[in-house]
Amino acid sequence: MGSSRLPGKVLLPLAGQPLLARMIERLQAATFPFELCVATSVAAEDEPIRELCKSLSVPVVSGHPTDCLDRHLTAARELDAQVIAKIPSDCPLIDPGVVDRVLRHYAARAPHVDFVTNLHPPSWPDGNDVEVMPFGVLETAAREATRTLEREHTTPFIWENPQRFRIENVRWETGLDLSKSHRFTIDYPEDYAFISRVYDELWRSERPVFRLEDILALLREKPEIARLNARWTGHSWHLGQLAELRSVSLGERGLEWHGDQVQAR
Repeated sequence: MGSSRLPGKVLLPLAGQPLLARMIERLQAATFPFELCVATSVAAEDEPIRELCKSLSVPVVSGHPTDCLDRHLTAARELDAQVIAKIPSDCPLIDPGVVDRVLRHYAARAPHVDFVTNLHPPSWPDGNDVEVMPFGVLETAAREATRTLEREHTTPFIWENPQRFRIENVRWETGLDLSKSHRFTIDYPEDYAFISRVYDELWRSERPVFRLEDILALLREKPEIARLNARWTGHSWHLGQLAELRSVSLGERGLEWHGDQVQAR
């Protein structure tokens, strides 16, 4: 609830329900078996989130207000989770099929992989973020990560150490890359205007979970909708911080990036 750019964004209304409820609706449409948990903070202002989750019969765990790495570890311990999938709550248009694809990739590759993501490099429209790791990897990151950004965003310690962790990326099977041209996440009022319009156009009680292809078809038919938050297209924390994190952390170890590969200097 304490978002600095758009306060209370997770409870803004979408098709008659709070945004978080609509996102949960989409996640529950995924077919891969998992237990869904909302990891919020212990702050009093987040009590409405706890109340919403209770009304939806969705487990909720309250943890550190800003150290999301510790918060995810707390949630994993309380649920006795062996594998954790991190999906940010600012992705109310996430396609359940994308969730299924990443989870199935991890399941097919375990135990020969430490981290499966669809963000490094990204290809899906921004706002379809899924990152999966076993409990031991999350625990290691929580124990060793020291930078503020590593604590705040949960997974940078893992993906900035590709020589240490076995990392695999799931690209969009279409071969397209819309990660910088299509913004489906919510950080600013313009994002809410965009997402609200998409819901107004596509959400129906008899078919509440519209899919990625439906959104793309809508934007082709009505390009003015995409212009609602076009000023923020291409802006995301992981794209903006990736180069800096790689440069600093790898430079300290005498390494540097060449494309998607790490090499010694």
